[in-house]
Amino acid sequence: MPKSLFQKVWDAHTVRKLANGQTQLLIGTHLIHEVTSPQAFGMMRDLGLKVLMPHRTFATVDHIVPTDQFAEPYSDPLAQTMMEELRKNCAATGITFFDRASGKQGIVHIVGPEQGITQPGTTIACGDSHTSTHGAFGAIAFGIGTSQVRDVLATQTMALGALKVRRINVTGKLHPGVYAKDVILHIIRTLGVNGGTGFAYEYAGEVLDRFTMEERMTVCNMSIEGGARVGYVNPDETTFAYLKGRPYAPKAAAWYAAVANWKSFASDAGCHYDDVVNINASEIAPTVTWGINPAQGISINELIPDATKTEVADEKASIDEALAYMKLKPGAPIKGTKIDVAFMGSCTNGRLSDFQEVAKYLKGKRVAPGVKAIAVPGSQGVGVLCASLGIDQVFRDAGFEWREAGCSMCLAMNPDKLIGDQLCASSSNRNFKGRQGSPTGRTLLMSPLMVAAAAVTGAVADAREVFAVNN
Repeated sequence: MPKSLFQKVWDAHTVRKLANGQTQLLIGTHLIHEVTSPQAFGMMRDLGLKVLMPHRTFATVDHIVPTDQFAEPYSDPLAQTMMEELRKNCAATGITFFDRASGKQGIVHIVGPEQGITQPGTTIACGDSHTSTHGAFGAIAFGIGTSQVRDVLATQTMALGALKVRRINVTGKLHPGVYAKDVILHIIRTLGVNGGTGFAYEYAGEVLDRFTMEERMTVCNMSIEGGARVGYVNPDETTFAYLKGRPYAPKAAAWYAAVANWKSFASDAGCHYDDVVNINASEIAPTVTWGINPAQGISINELIPDATKTEVADEKASIDEALAYMKLKPGAPIKGTKIDVAFMGSCTNGRLSDFQEVAKYLKGKRVAPGVKAIAVPGSQGVGVLCASLGIDQVFRDAGFEWREAGCSMCLAMNPDKLIGDQLCASSSNRNFKGRQGSPTGRTLLMSPLMVAAAAVTGAVADAREVFAVNN
């Protein structure tokens, strides 16, 4: 019987069926960071439990780490305490910790893939909602809560209910200046923030086939923003080429055996999907959010929605609430909206290729007066590569602040925060109220090149026009 990748991975990791209908699932790889792990370790100590398989767990620090300070102690005592707690817990349990001194530290969803820890056909769990990123490799990756972090540390398993599978085919060819970020924002806009509830999303079609691994990671990263628990792409030669030679990837003869195994997890032709959605790539344009959830987005040339133009009461109320918070005028163009801050980074768009693409167009340009612009590599590895290629200097010359690796202004659990009702053009993944550190701060999600266009013009702009993008 033909099976989807989701079903194959689920079956391969099933320990047993539980009385409540859930499945006890073996977690092949567990990733932890400083925010959701301290309480989990504390609960384990209280229960007298030990980490069952420390070799399957990897830790890094990302959420609270300051990006403008490397030396310790940090100016924020809480950040320093959390860093020290993670060090202590990893040392006591034998868990590998990519500390800042290691040169391998960074956002957990960037570090896992670049180290070769993220591999096809596996189950991955992490106490962070954007764990779906790792599905780009043909893994089933779940974001989990603190009590589940405890469960995985103690048993290397967790209890989960099975998901339905929706295949999303993105067919055709993207226009110049349209990127992976636009693809996923378009999907979320089309299906809604709750459209994926109860589903795993399988992304496919010619566009995904042509995407690099970093582009696939961007799409899978935001699956959770569309309500899906999981998002994945079937592994292929692009996947294997990315993993080959990475520190934790199989070596020598083991490599060929691994690739053969990984290939076997790809969805079979003719397998069952609970739903299939087809999207024409030619209909996707550079996309900008205008509201307070990632589904509230429009193309750069569309007008901000007007609640008076809809007859649906819930939709009317949602538009009114969003525009009141965002202080945007209904029916006005999103293009030309003045910004205060430009942020480039996050687990969505803080990878080497993101900075490379922007640097191609940013060279010789300058950030507009009055705009604070920061660029934050997603890992120390990304930072080193950017420095070796002169990319960091391009950003500095343009007027961006170039920072140390971390989550930074994506969620502002660190000093990188909006002030008052500042409006930020952001390459991150969430535009919720107060997401970027100020209870009245406002966020517009867009692709990295669109962030750069907003930074140099001082307003939301079409990057295709600003940078003459034509390839």
